[in-house]
Amino acid sequence: MSAAETARPPTERSALELARAIRTRELSSRDVVDAHIALLERVGPRINAVAVDRFDSARSEADAVDRRIAEANEDGALGPLLGVPFTVKESIAVRGMPSSAGLVARRDHRSHSSAPVVQRLLDAGAIPLGVTNTSELTLWIESYNPLYGRTNNAYDPGRTAGGSSGGEGAAVGSGGSPFGLASDIAGSIRIPAQFNGVFGHKPSTGVVPNSGMYPPSDGPAGRMLGVGPLARRAEDLMPLLRLISGPDGTDPFARDLALGDPADVSIEGLSVVTVEDTGLPGLSQELRDARERAVGALIALGGRVRRVTLRSWRTALLPYLTTLQAGSSGSTSGLIVDAGGEEPTWRTLLSPRVPYTLPVRIALAAGMLPESADSAAQERLLEQGRRVAEELIEAIGDGVLLHPAHPRVAPRHGRTVGRLWLITPAAVFNLAGVPVTQVPLGLSDGGLPLGVQVAAGIDNDHVSIAVAMALEKAFGGWVPPPL
Repeated sequence: MSAAETARPPTERSALELARAIRTRELSSRDVVDAHIALLERVGPRINAVAVDRFDSARSEADAVDRRIAEANEDGALGPLLGVPFTVKESIAVRGMPSSAGLVARRDHRSHSSAPVVQRLLDAGAIPLGVTNTSELTLWIESYNPLYGRTNNAYDPGRTAGGSSGGEGAAVGSGGSPFGLASDIAGSIRIPAQFNGVFGHKPSTGVVPNSGMYPPSDGPAGRMLGVGPLARRAEDLMPLLRLISGPDGTDPFARDLALGDPADVSIEGLSVVTVEDTGLPGLSQELRDARERAVGALIALGGRVRRVTLRSWRTALLPYLTTLQAGSSGSTSGLIVDAGGEEPTWRTLLSPRVPYTLPVRIALAAGMLPESADSAAQERLLEQGRRVAEELIEAIGDGVLLHPAHPRVAPRHGRTVGRLWLITPAAVFNLAGVPVTQVPLGLSDGGLPLGVQVAAGIDNDHVSIAVAMALEKAFGGWVPPPL
């Protein structure tokens, strides 16, 4: 282990560094777990990232790991993440923990088993610290719900941590967790990663199984949903993706894929694409400048820049939403009733005493409106969605495309609600099913994280991650917030 690694405190090291330190007994697992718990407890009142903790269990499991390492004769027999702590989005099942997505009607639910992605990390020796906050029913890009309250940004508690995986973004961004698991159907990994200054990866469609999540996603929505890691260091992304990938026998979209190696990717000659006019609310100057600095760093490494205009982005939101709903077997109202809640009506929906957040009320109201019988119009929107995906995939080619996940740095609380168009720069990549890595690019003059998405071609997850690693080297990656 290098001097630079050992000089960093446990709460600033990568998961791979921590795993090496634990295996070699430079640190005990208990040291590492205690350090992260202490940080989470210190920032907990300020950011409210962890919905429900399992700190006592994590300490006991860390002690067991240390005994096992003391008795082990062979390093190779130990799991690749043995003794390393992590966190999980509350909507992903962890045995014995709640999985409510902040819905009051599911407050007493406890998972009887862990989701396959979680179990694969447990089998690798990782230790869960707890489950992290989400938006109610994972329906919006700000993490607030009646059960656990509001999660605040790791750098400024007056601003949103993003959503729906805002708890993960804040937990990892604060330094309280080396990495976490989250899900992304419209930017739910990438937007919190941007707002909290960390790395996040939405895999290619079908690389990681989506089983064991609430609410469940089926139909085309299941193809657009991706489970992936958030991490404070880019080197963790590919090893974590390898651990959680592969079919599980349940998710119909999960498939075998021989994942590539970021080490085999050369930036020299790589096509680097930027979108110049999407017709969306324009990028803030500070995010545009950050993207251009990233482009410049890739040019310096031999990348070839290409500027494109993707006109389909201008009207992509409605085709995305239509595709999201097409073939779905459930509704927001149905989820509430199935969880034991009362069926929502217009009267209850308008009552301030009903425990629903505004995004859920909007979704319920939309579901109560008369359905259009115009199947031809729906098919036109679905076809438009396919064209958006095709145009985006063609633009990326075998290179990468750089674009921020959100047009502004982390907004103040409540500033995004009702503004559906804000999800478009992230959601178009779910529509296309391509891999996307969110990359931190330092802090703004106001001390808030800057960042950019790096999208690659389908199944080229290693390419977007390789570019993320190159940009981390150029700009320093995650910057620990002042605590």
